[in-house]
Amino acid sequence: MSTFTIDTATSRATPTPVPGKRMTAPALRARKVDGTTEQPIVALTAYTMRMAQLLDEQCDLLLVGDSLGQVIYGLPSTIPVTLDMMIAHGAAVVRGSWHALVAVDMPFGSYEGSPEEAFANCSRVMKETGCAAIKLEGGDAMAPTVRFLSERGIPVIGHVGLTPQAVNSLGGYGARGRGDAEAKKILSDARAIADAGSFAIVVEGVMEELATRIAREIPVPIIGIGASADCDGQILVTDDMLGLFERTPRFVKRYDNLAEQIGKAAETYASEVRSRTFPSANQTYRPKGS
Repeated sequence: MSTFTIDTATSRATPTPVPGKRMTAPALRARKVDGTTEQPIVALTAYTMRMAQLLDEQCDLLLVGDSLGQVIYGLPSTIPVTLDMMIAHGAAVVRGSWHALVAVDMPFGSYEGSPEEAFANCSRVMKETGCAAIKLEGGDAMAPTVRFLSERGIPVIGHVGLTPQAVNSLGGYGARGRGDAEAKKILSDARAIADAGSFAIVVEGVMEELATRIAREIPVPIIGIGASADCDGQILVTDDMLGLFERTPRFVKRYDNLAEQIGKAAETYASEVRSRTFPSANQTYRPKGS
């Protein structure tokens, strides 16, 4: 397990000591050399300070995903998520992390109108959260916006394939790229936003062969979710990976079953409260020596 060191030297650029050294967008982009990535990128979602603290040491990238709409707020999709929600959670994740690059999802309706609108909202997110990058969905149609942002100092992660914000036009959450025409379009989308300046691209919910081809042909790191082991990195929704939900998408591997553990802990607590065995002497305040 890696350890963090604290640099106690300060300067005008770093007025307070900085624990460890964060991953940067250029460093993440540099992981892919001549079409290959020797060390795959490890990415997970985080929405809270405490979860960021627990995940940070193991991750290259923490994504404050708009999936928080469903995971945290119980919304039916990511569509209702607001800019203020993303900023509040993004700031919390930045405060809880020292090592990983923190990127924040731009919510639906905050960047599609024009490059200028996108810049205004993205710059606000970066100012108010302290994140190092933003992520936005869309392919060829979003390339001018990606270029506009990149040229103005906002690092962009793209997102193609199954794009949850477009679920209403896609007709559901099924895997994409099953037919030749759709596969060709997704590959073209990935190429367009890479050429426009995205330093990495999330490829979600596509057929394995297509994901492998995208990873092979697109020069920037391709981070898969429901894609292929040949991608340059992987990302999952942390709550799915930890088993906090009983039902998860097919592409999720559950590395634990925290839902069951939490349920059992709550059951034990309830039993002890009802039997008055909690709190015990160890959890109450008494005069010294008593």
